[in-house]
Amino acid sequence: MRTLTGIQPSGKLHWGNYFGAMRSMFDRQNTDDLFMFIANFHAMTTVRDGTTLRDATRDVALDYLACGLDPAKSLIYRQSDVPEVQELAWYLSCLTPMGLLERCHSYKDKLARGLDATHGLFAYPVLMAADILIMQADLVPVGRDQKQHLEVTRDLAQKFNNAYGEVFRLPDAYIPERVATIPGLDGQKMSKSYHNTIELFEDVKSIKKKVMSIVTDSKGLEEPKEPEGNSIYELYKLFATPEEAAEMADSFRKGGYGYGHAKKALLEAYHRLFDPFRAKREELAKDPATLEDILREGGRRAREAAAPTMEKVRKAVGL
Repeated sequence: MRTLTGIQPSGKLHWGNYFGAMRSMFDRQNTDDLFMFIANFHAMTTVRDGTTLRDATRDVALDYLACGLDPAKSLIYRQSDVPEVQELAWYLSCLTPMGLLERCHSYKDKLARGLDATHGLFAYPVLMAADILIMQADLVPVGRDQKQHLEVTRDLAQKFNNAYGEVFRLPDAYIPERVATIPGLDGQKMSKSYHNTIELFEDVKSIKKKVMSIVTDSKGLEEPKEPEGNSIYELYKLFATPEEAAEMADSFRKGGYGYGHAKKALLEAYHRLFDPFRAKREELAKDPATLEDILREGGRRAREAAAPTMEKVRKAVGL
């Protein structure tokens, strides 16, 4: 089974990224034909500085490789290293009804957040469809907010197949049910949009400061507390073993266990998991040539995988 996923290099990756998508993807690389691309074309809808985009692309690659992506098992590549994606996006655009894109809630949400109403932002789902269809993906891990875009991909694949014959496989969405909403510093969903994230590899002093600033209620040390829905406990469950999580929950319910204790336990659990990742990332960062080799090889193999599809597409449309 071919599984494909992508991520925009539009900001530093955070705990929500790791537990929301990255970890489940790493689990799949032992069983699936996993393609992971860094969506630097997509990021251009919001990132308008070349150096920033280049550095952010490199940082995403380092984060994924440090946290468990194995280039010997999986394919990691830059979207821009497969120019055929843009070519396919044009062919799909010629079949895409305006109304289909106008109904996409993601576009409306981004406009509401103050982003410019550009063609790139409006046509984002078409480029996403090209990313997926060109690789003939079977499965696409997506968040619930991206599920509609996967439905657009399936619609466009069907329109192309109906017009030109069977060329594209229809991909299915994979939404991990076990991943709950990951709370940020303020209790809302952890998101760059809300400025409430804890980055995967920011300075350890900064991480400690952020963890200790997580918003809690005003219950005192001795008072019993309900762990479910408590941001500290919900975050701790992500890092801890089931036994450790149960122990913290029991401590909260008994009383005599303060939020300060829980925050320290959360910090310890973070370091236990991420300190080895941090050390690996630092080693990778010291060898930019090897990182570039990994990405270039990934791009070469991705173009190789896309070539048979593009040959069929060009022949089908008459080019």
